[in-house]
Amino acid sequence: MFGVTGIPIRAQLDLTLTQLGLLTATPVLSGALFRLPLGIWTDRFGGRIIMLLLLVGSAVPLWISSYATSLWQFLLLGLALGLVGAAFSVGTPYVARFFPQEKRGFAMGFFGAGTTGAALNMFVAPFLVSHYGWQAVPRVYAVVLLVTAALFWIFSAPDPGAGAGKPRSIRQELAVLRDPRVWKYCQYYSIVFGGFTALSVWMPQYFKSEYGFSIAQASLLAACFSLPGGTLRAVGGWLSDRYGAHRVTWWVQWAAWIALFLLSYPRTDFVVHTIRGPASFGIALPPWFFTGLLMVLGAAFACGMASTFKFVADDFPERMGAVSGIVGMAGGLGGFLLPIMFGAILDWLGVNSSCFMLLYGITWVSLILNYLTGVRRAPVMGEPAEEVAAGGLR
Repeated sequence: MFGVTGIPIRAQLDLTLTQLGLLTATPVLSGALFRLPLGIWTDRFGGRIIMLLLLVGSAVPLWISSYATSLWQFLLLGLALGLVGAAFSVGTPYVARFFPQEKRGFAMGFFGAGTTGAALNMFVAPFLVSHYGWQAVPRVYAVVLLVTAALFWIFSAPDPGAGAGKPRSIRQELAVLRDPRVWKYCQYYSIVFGGFTALSVWMPQYFKSEYGFSIAQASLLAACFSLPGGTLRAVGGWLSDRYGAHRVTWWVQWAAWIALFLLSYPRTDFVVHTIRGPASFGIALPPWFFTGLLMVLGAAFACGMASTFKFVADDFPERMGAVSGIVGMAGGLGGFLLPIMFGAILDWLGVNSSCFMLLYGITWVSLILNYLTGVRRAPVMGEPAEEVAAGGLR
């Protein structure tokens, strides 16, 4: 929401780019921090009741935010309404428990396709802003949340795994942090989900600043990133079920790394001194090519989000709530920190594509980690498993 409404709010409050990044990132912070406790409560009380409380409770600060008039008010309310972002750690284990392990990747990916809402926002919010002012956006969305809560309660089923076994203490739940796989999945999710969240809120202003589009045009083109990032998550889950989470994650990271390399190159003008005199040249990504690369990046992030949670479902079937909360918290923290870093780097360098440069470096780290911990011991390149067991990938 703030990805679109943040543009008129920035003009109204005369915010710097760093402050705009803080505004768009603040809701993600509370959503990240509450993923762990909400994941634990989902294991204990069931996803149905926790999801209902989350939807109803988030509608209140969302409505109140339409009356905010200063930055500190937006930040305070943003912390409250960001709770809805913790829905991932509630819905993922809730949905997964209805299906056998071999189908959980697709089931969780289908649930995760709800991030399509980030793309729908790019169509709905600009219309509301242009016709009724930015204040109409949070009011309409608050009503939608309440309607969704009512429909969910009517048509959803009780959580089949709620309260199974003896309740664990917080210390027992957090003991899973000793497993290095959890930290690896946190790193993966911090880039695929954190990057998706950060770019979803950052792209409208990017298109407006880089190409001079209107808010409506910028939001429409930004949807080309967030729409694949939502709809293709189910595809990523299906691929993870069929080919394994590790293979999908490996190739997804490569696709994202290549796309980010091309997106990182800034608009450049230079002069070559030839025998006939100076010759001027320019290198820049046209809007259609830039948007196409964004679609590729969105699709890669979508499949990566699904494959990461397939890892969680395969490796921690009895602790999905807690581990989903931890991994989701890492992704949410990435989504919180990245827009602030985007704004700070842009204020410092003044280069619009610096946001992609940052993501390029983080993805490279993720690729190295994946190679060192898994690729050398897993048949992701198509080799028979026996060969890998005998000598690893060569």
